[in-house]
Amino acid sequence: MDQSPTVVAPMSSTPAGRQPPTTRDELVVALERDGIEFLFAMFVDLHGKPCAKLVPASAVDQLLADGAGFAGYAAGAMGQSPSSPDILAMPDLSSYMPAPWRPGLALIQCDPHVEGEPWPYAPRTILRRQLDRLDQMDMALKVGAEAEYFLVRRSASGELEVADPLDRASAPCYDARALTRMYDHLTKVSRCMNQLGWANYANDHEDANGQFEQNFRYADPLTTADRIIVFRYMVHSLAAEGGMLATFMPKPFSHLTGNGLHMHLSLWDGTVPLFDDPADPRGLGLSPLAYAYIGGLLAHAPALAAVTCPTVNSYKRLAATTPDSGAAWSPAYATYGGNDRTHMLRVPDAGRVENRLVDGAANPYLAIAALVAAGLDGIDRGLDPGDPCDLNLLALTAADVADRDLTAMPPTLGHALDHLEQDPVLREGLGKTPDGDYLDYFVTTKRAEVRAAHAQVTPWEIDRYLSAF
Repeated sequence: MDQSPTVVAPMSSTPAGRQPPTTRDELVVALERDGIEFLFAMFVDLHGKPCAKLVPASAVDQLLADGAGFAGYAAGAMGQSPSSPDILAMPDLSSYMPAPWRPGLALIQCDPHVEGEPWPYAPRTILRRQLDRLDQMDMALKVGAEAEYFLVRRSASGELEVADPLDRASAPCYDARALTRMYDHLTKVSRCMNQLGWANYANDHEDANGQFEQNFRYADPLTTADRIIVFRYMVHSLAAEGGMLATFMPKPFSHLTGNGLHMHLSLWDGTVPLFDDPADPRGLGLSPLAYAYIGGLLAHAPALAAVTCPTVNSYKRLAATTPDSGAAWSPAYATYGGNDRTHMLRVPDAGRVENRLVDGAANPYLAIAALVAAGLDGIDRGLDPGDPCDLNLLALTAADVADRDLTAMPPTLGHALDHLEQDPVLREGLGKTPDGDYLDYFVTTKRAEVRAAHAQVTPWEIDRYLSAF
């Protein structure tokens, strides 16, 4: 729920001024300096699952020359069958980081290749293509992310419950007492982020019981996406050490607020912010370019939802009834406004826009790639989003919706996939594969998830229907 810092010129975020290695020799020096014995060579599949091989530091030359080999079909949704050739995960040296919570281990993100070519099913590859497009336009995107999560555990009966048994307040957000009870976990995460140079600037108890958010400074899209993946892995690891389970699941409890992954976006030309305009007649401090970008995000909102809210569970949060705390904090309509968290797009201050249509299940590489494609379509077409919406969207009447002709968010993942399948801009933005469009692979994979969920008979159905007829 907190926000990234006010927009300023980008700065280096490497630990103690260290720059990431760019050559084999620099990597070897970094491994020796940091006392690294093992490397995780990592990438993610369509769902954002982190896949890794544990590589001894003594084998780093082989890793750099040949990559780490994976059977792609076994790794997850990577566009492969059992007969496909190996995926070779080629390390991106600039992503190297030691794991402060696990001395002797370092992480390095990889770009999957197959038979010598970047693998077009790899989410990191898809994002790279969109960033190349921005580069050709002499623009660069900066992205800040707010990753919310719950700390939970299983009860003796197997039920999911909040890890802190005292965290039961009806309005727990920012509660200093609940924050203190999780002090050890939160401060470990904070120290690790700062040792990595991420510039952690806030840690808070969020709106739901057992829910937390820990913020780090914005960066270029690839760096931010890499950090989200590492952050999730780090939080899972540290929670497990404390006898807890961390979950970024969008809606783990029906009566509590869900987990978002809000993203703050701004375009730059070098150190010049392109979204900033002090003379903005609409009073939000945004440039015409920013408004066109906003127009693109709004125009593609129903299709974007399939990528930014990509699970069946996501729509328990997105189309949520009011939770115990009194506010769902998730957008119900494709609108933008000023410093108002009821909108899909919030403009907290001049020069940037917060997209609240991203949840904790999102694959950050695919989500950012889709946000780039949609925003650039708005710029290409010069879309005008109109005046900012001044309605409290949590208090809308049916007449308000009709008068404003508001676009509602899809009620289910299946509906969102229908929109995505028909969106030519996102189809082009997610790119081609040897078998067709990646969008079709994404839709097919996610439709199977919808069918699997629909096939399950839930406790709610048993309670409601078992003796009803």
